Amino acid sequence: MSRWTRRAAMGVLALTGAYAAYAYVTGRRGKDVADALYSNPLPRPEGSLSVYHLGHSLVGRDMPAMLAQLAGDGHEYDSQLGWGTSLKEHWEPDLPVNGFEQENDRPRFRAAKEALQSGGYDAVVLTEMVEIADAVRYHDSAEYLARWAGLAWDANPKARIYLYETWHHTNDNAGWLERIDSDLRTYWQGRVIYPALAAGDAPIHLIPAGQVKAAFVRSIEERGGVAEVQGVNDLFAKRDDGTPDTIHFNDLGAYLVALTHYAVLYHRSPIGLPNVLMRADGTPATAPSPQVAGLMQQIVWDVVRAHPETGVAA
Repeated sequence: MSRWTRRAAMGVLALTGAYAAYAYVTGRRGKDVADALYSNPLPRPEGSLSVYHLGHSLVGRDMPAMLAQLAGDGHEYDSQLGWGTSLKEHWEPDLPVNGFEQENDRPRFRAAKEALQSGGYDAVVLTEMVEIADAVRYHDSAEYLARWAGLAWDANPKARIYLYETWHHTNDNAGWLERIDSDLRTYWQGRVIYPALAAGDAPIHLIPAGQVKAAFVRSIEERGGVAEVQGVNDLFAKRDDGTPDTIHFNDLGAYLVALTHYAVLYHRSPIGLPNVLMRADGTPATAPSPQVAGLMQQIVWDVVRAHPETGVAA
């Protein structure tokens, strides 16, 4: 039986008890479990990374391109994207990936399973569809996170696996900030990462982009606005009719998320990085002002170091 087949068998058994795992890690012993799993930070990468991104429009084309510019010469990346696509839909050949042809008609596309089976990536960044509660309930998030991680590890046992924590709609009835505060422990960790660990041999680390966005928005609100950013809507795109897009980031939001990926993947402070970047198509991105960029960079570094599950030393 192959290494992945053994892992898959373990995963099926472990994930049938997902509710028990959830209760275990999010109950009284939850913090102890997390502390044990992530007590040893990862060593900082010595050079440039080759990164694979699997996800949807909250990955997008521009954010990985911005990350590559922040990282500098030698950083390589590929991706597979869809529209609102779950990890399960990316995995199962009989399930449709909405927007597949449109999103992957570009040079940076590489089919996900072929890419991970190549063993050629230092880091694999996975994300789940949102609404995250629906992903857990209907799309078996923990099981498919374990499958993707196992596929990558079988080809390259040294690959670092990350789950990119995103966010929900800004007009959520429960409150945008409140949901980000609660969803990390309840869903992203408690119902996705932690149960998936039972099927693997190593920790799956966290890219806490939702936490960063929330911390940045709170900081902006406490200051009564900074330069061109007055609130959460200034990080998000606008629809054709001029109304706020409640889920997709604009260039400023993409820059903030790219900084977060940089800090986690490279274990380096983003303070002082360039704020003038290009989109994936080569056009100039809307640059944050120096004041906004500086605040973003400081908050990213503070948040990333505050979460041991990033693998970055505090």
